Amino acid sequence: MKPLILTMGEPAGIGSEITAQAWRLLRLSGPCFALIDDAERDFGVPIARITEPKDAIAAFADALPILHRPLVAPVVPGRPNLAHARNVISAIEEAVAFAKSGRAAGVVTNPIQKASLTAAGFPHPGHTEFLGELAGTGVPPVMMLACPELRVVPVTVHEALAKAIARLNPALIMETTRIVDAALKRDFGIAAPRLAIAGLNPHAGEAGTMGREEIDIIAPAIAALRAEGIDARGPMPPDTMFTALARPGYDAAICLYHDQALIPIKTIDMAGGVNVTLGLSIIRTSPDHGTALDIAGKGLADPASLIAAIRLAGQLAEKRGLA
Repeated sequence: MKPLILTMGEPAGIGSEITAQAWRLLRLSGPCFALIDDAERDFGVPIARITEPKDAIAAFADALPILHRPLVAPVVPGRPNLAHARNVISAIEEAVAFAKSGRAAGVVTNPIQKASLTAAGFPHPGHTEFLGELAGTGVPPVMMLACPELRVVPVTVHEALAKAIARLNPALIMETTRIVDAALKRDFGIAAPRLAIAGLNPHAGEAGTMGREEIDIIAPAIAALRAEGIDARGPMPPDTMFTALARPGYDAAICLYHDQALIPIKTIDMAGGVNVTLGLSIIRTSPDHGTALDIAGKGLADPASLIAAIRLAGQLAEKRGLA
């Protein structure tokens, strides 16, 4: 298979550490990947400087393949430097370009420090929105968090809760659900996805006594989706739909705001959760955690989520025929 491309993420975070650990575990089994980073940094493993993604294939068993992109300033673990912002952004742009041109099977992004990028003038609230600009397909990018026990998708993502609720409407719920339905069929091999749509209010509104969003917004969206042939179910009470008994009844949960989706999956599998961006022209996954500045450089970082992200990206690439 063509190699995957990993981005450097925040240089002062744990990205370099978990990438080196992921290489140690995957170097003989794959998937093969190359890292965009400064090859002069100390990764604690053998490295191979390469000039093209394809060069990673021959080097991968013996060394971590790195596309050398020098950082403009030294790295101090745990202390982000605004001078690195351009390096971080450029790594994402270059990785996407490799995937769009067919020189890489997909992109796996290491965590970024959003506050640092924002302070440096980065206009996007996160990876998802930036990737939509770089590799969009005419539909809004959709963030899915996946682990073996659960897949969740927030309809609204990186915005204040009050704004997210005000923005909810049937069209937005339907658009997100259609994208999820198509992605589960194409990339996950689920012929007839079952999609559980969460309510917004306690007890899914309790027949309107605790809010009317379920009646006025969510139920009409579900009815319209079902008329299109999509197996949408709900509105489901958010306090019970993520239990062990409920989860086997659907293939993905469509949630209405960021924390409604991320709290259950991080509670169930913080180490193994993977962020997948749907609606792009390329494959993109990432670990489901942040830069962990407090433990950067201390040898405490857990690579499990990054390893899961690399493996899932490889599986999605195989399903798309990019092997």
